[in-house]
Amino acid sequence: MSSSTDRPRGAGQLRYAVAAVAFSTRALSARVGAGAVGIGRAAADRVSPVTSVITRAGWLVLLAAAACLMICFVFGWVEFGYLGFAMVGALAIAAIYLIGRARFEVGIDLEPRRVVAGERAHGRMTVRNTADRPSTPSRMELPVGSGTAEFLVPALEPDAVHEELFAVPTQRRAVIVAGPAISVRGDHIGLLRRTVRWTDEVELFVHPVTARLAPSAAGLIRDLEGQITKTITDNDISFHALRPYAPGDALRNVHWRTSARTGTLMVRQFEESRRMNLTLAQTTERSAYADDDEFELGVSIMASLALQLMRDGIPVAVVTEERQLRTATPMALLDDTSRLTGVERAYPTLREFVRHSTARLPEPSVVFLVTGSVTPVADLRSVETLFGPDVRVIAIRVEGGAGPRIGKVSGLDILTVGAVADLARVLRSVS
Repeated sequence: MSSSTDRPRGAGQLRYAVAAVAFSTRALSARVGAGAVGIGRAAADRVSPVTSVITRAGWLVLLAAAACLMICFVFGWVEFGYLGFAMVGALAIAAIYLIGRARFEVGIDLEPRRVVAGERAHGRMTVRNTADRPSTPSRMELPVGSGTAEFLVPALEPDAVHEELFAVPTQRRAVIVAGPAISVRGDHIGLLRRTVRWTDEVELFVHPVTARLAPSAAGLIRDLEGQITKTITDNDISFHALRPYAPGDALRNVHWRTSARTGTLMVRQFEESRRMNLTLAQTTERSAYADDDEFELGVSIMASLALQLMRDGIPVAVVTEERQLRTATPMALLDDTSRLTGVERAYPTLREFVRHSTARLPEPSVVFLVTGSVTPVADLRSVETLFGPDVRVIAIRVEGGAGPRIGKVSGLDILTVGAVADLARVLRSVS
């Protein structure tokens, strides 16, 4: 007879055995599941060359044929059998159109690659037969922007070239993607379709309309010494005043003529000069603009101002909610402006957007803020409080069709611009 001290030991061994069996079962289930997934993926890879050529219409016809044949065999309705076999025959005939393989060399050229909104742009697609035998007529599809152009390529002799010209719509600022060019084989009903990709995508940059501003249109101080501030310092270039000598002052700043006349050592004081850094921020939130045309006007004004500052050699940082635009070259800036799109609310307030976007930028001397007519003046005023008294903040509100106006609210310059051509005039007014 077992003692009472042996029962817990036996119960513990039993629990250990049950846990081991459960763990083994879970491990086996995991292996079986992983194996089943692997087999399923392998089977899908095997049949994908066949299933990938079936279009939606083809799947509907295939399912309808299976249903009709099932009804015929189960209920003996011969009419459904005829209908099912007719559908199967249509799929078999469609499969004949997939037979054949072409060897092409396809090229896409866009001329020019960069245009201003409203200018004409043309594209050319060339197809050359690189096979040793004549090719059969084929069909090419070329996505261009939101549309797709279709071209019929005739039978080509070996090394023969076929050329197709097409126009690219450039009415609005955008990055238009042309390609990839694909050849299409399939029946005329659209049951089966086999495509072959021949080229990569090619981008066409449609830049915003900009206005060239006068070199001094921004009304900014541009001299070799930089921008003079109200901060007093002991070492700089712009002289401010004289003060009595204090221990530690550099002897080179002593004004000896005044010291000899007064009998007291006098040293020079200077106004601090700061290298000019400009920050140009544009909000791209849709809620800030009355419509899409007003948003496009804002992008044009921002690009015009940034380009002129770059021509003047003034360091400028251009920021939006989505990204900081490149300012290494004017072309890089314009390419980035072509990618700008309206966004939904990205920051709680306009002030938060400017604060977050300029946090890692050099301390600016002038800040331009471009926004729409829907933005309240109070939001613009809140942005000005982010910067110190030495920083000039200029808000540009775009309002389509409005006359140019200049306002001032608590030291904040608010410029209302209704057309790109008005920008130079209002900037000259705040010089």
